[in-house]
Amino acid sequence: MKREWLSRFVSWVETGSAAQPSANARPEKRSGAPAGGGAVKDARKKDRYRLFFNTYYTVAVIVCLTLVSVLIYTVFHLPFFGAENSPAANEVVKRYVEKGLDETGAVNIVAGMILDYRAFDTFGESSVLFLAVTSVMILLLRDENNIDPQEDLASAHEMVIEMDNQDLILQKVIKLVVPCILLFGIYVVLNGHLSPGGGFSGGAIMGAGLIVYSASYGSVSINRFFNMKTFRALTTSALLCYALSKAYSFFTGANGLPTGIPLGTPGAILSSGLILVLDICVGLVVACTMYGFYALFARGEL
Repeated sequence: MKREWLSRFVSWVETGSAAQPSANARPEKRSGAPAGGGAVKDARKKDRYRLFFNTYYTVAVIVCLTLVSVLIYTVFHLPFFGAENSPAANEVVKRYVEKGLDETGAVNIVAGMILDYRAFDTFGESSVLFLAVTSVMILLLRDENNIDPQEDLASAHEMVIEMDNQDLILQKVIKLVVPCILLFGIYVVLNGHLSPGGGFSGGAIMGAGLIVYSASYGSVSINRFFNMKTFRALTTSALLCYALSKAYSFFTGANGLPTGIPLGTPGAILSSGLILVLDICVGLVVACTMYGFYALFARGEL
């Protein structure tokens, strides 16, 4: 019986019509469809798919070309850089350039703008980084309650292999390079109100240093001084310090309310009021976020 049904199936695949059943075969239910109806339906389905994809590609090309044309048209009609009729050349920019040094005490006007006049926006950007790494942590963090012993053994085995395969030459080089990277990142953060730099760029440099160290020495070594507790303490403290330091600017638009904190001598390291403190907070959040992304995607834990 099985051979009979198998021969009919093979015949249907090859010719599109089933073989005649034998006397011992079970009678089939009549569907009223002529022989070869399945092949016709398949051909019609393929034609519909082909028509859909051809239409889809055509519409996609038209939409892309239209969008590119609109963007090119807009770019050609933008005012020249530095033109007087440019929307960017307004009283706000004039205020930043002419009174930024006196009102913020920062030699770097950009730092004075993003950490004094627009401190609320920068706090939002730092919070977005923290929320981003928190969301990735929710998705990728290994849950100890939902991991079976075999996965733990496999993880421990991979850790042993990682420690055995470490390159001695690479470690010696990284041992000299990483302190320089971290020191340069700290310098960029601390001098953000005096020269180009600040919390975002300095934090990115420090985060890169942590990633390089973890990639060369392994997760066991870096967990001795940077783990989940360190990540939580640094990010939470930095965001709370930022919020408490500039809470007044959230209600006054970062302008019009004296803080009582002296601005200091412009050009000195201890100057520009709270900008130095805010740069440090932003740098810590950025560095922790960068290394947090790397650690979560690499091994699912900090």
